Amino acid sequence: MSNVPLPAKLINGGVAGLVGVTCVFPIDLAKTRLQNQQGAQVYKGMWDCLAKTIRSDGYFGCYRGAAVNLTLVTPEKAIKLAANDAFRQKLSRNGHLPLWGEVLAGCGAGTCQVVVTTPMEMLKIQLQDAGRLAAQRKVSTPAQAAASGPAPSLMAPQLPRPNPALRTSATSITVELLRTRGLAGLYRGAGATLMRDVPFSMIYFPLFANLNALGREKHGSPGDVQAKAPFWQSFVAGCAAGSVAAVAVTPLDVIKTRLQTLQKGEGEDTYRGIIDCTRRILRREGPSAFLKGAACRALVIAPLFGIAQGVYFLGVGEAVLALME
Repeated sequence: MSNVPLPAKLINGGVAGLVGVTCVFPIDLAKTRLQNQQGAQVYKGMWDCLAKTIRSDGYFGCYRGAAVNLTLVTPEKAIKLAANDAFRQKLSRNGHLPLWGEVLAGCGAGTCQVVVTTPMEMLKIQLQDAGRLAAQRKVSTPAQAAASGPAPSLMAPQLPRPNPALRTSATSITVELLRTRGLAGLYRGAGATLMRDVPFSMIYFPLFANLNALGREKHGSPGDVQAKAPFWQSFVAGCAAGSVAAVAVTPLDVIKTRLQTLQKGEGEDTYRGIIDCTRRILRREGPSAFLKGAACRALVIAPLFGIAQGVYFLGVGEAVLALME
């Protein structure tokens, strides 16, 4: 991978992100809704959530919020993979990259991606959670059960609710946040996102690199060793490393999701920051709440990064650049 030009790395990361997100987005939607449940338990688990979503909104209801994710996942995944690769090259000495270098490279990659990840997740979460709020109101207010009400407003609670006949979109959320809170509105929860993504990358990239090099003769640079790995090995290594890292940082992901959710259901807590969120979750829901959506998250991240690494090492970007020339 050391001779691969940066444009090819960016294309590889972008294509990988698009393919991966399309495959696993419904599970990611279930993860967000399960993590946000505080009071009324609308969903008993991932399959119950997906079944109720399809029953109420149809199959494409499972892809609510996918547009913004697909739009921004290309730069997000490209930055993450390319930055890690670049840091690994810079930290390598005489063709060898020690474990501390692998961890530091992952830390750099996780830090760089937050610029795109925070607004992407901020918008995605509002759209994904809309169905849960609508379902919760039907459960808590039997009189509404027979009425097919629209999705709730996804603006901040103190803002005037828009016309209920209008379906809230990522564009309307973005415009309202920029109008009322400025650019900082889109970067709400940036600290929690950084707190989740940096440890994730510090675990994922070193673990993937070592799994991807298993059974292979170690000669040349770490990048060259990885380039010799076949597709199946990159895919399996990506899945395994992604699962471990995803479960390890799930408590941080729960905190991030809660902080970035603007519209709360009846009786649900609002939070002033990371510490306040952690304390309230512990007090009201117990330690187990920090593992909500862990299985979903593993099922999302494993194939997402398996596909990402497979595509990345297949050299799609190099082929695209060759065609353009």
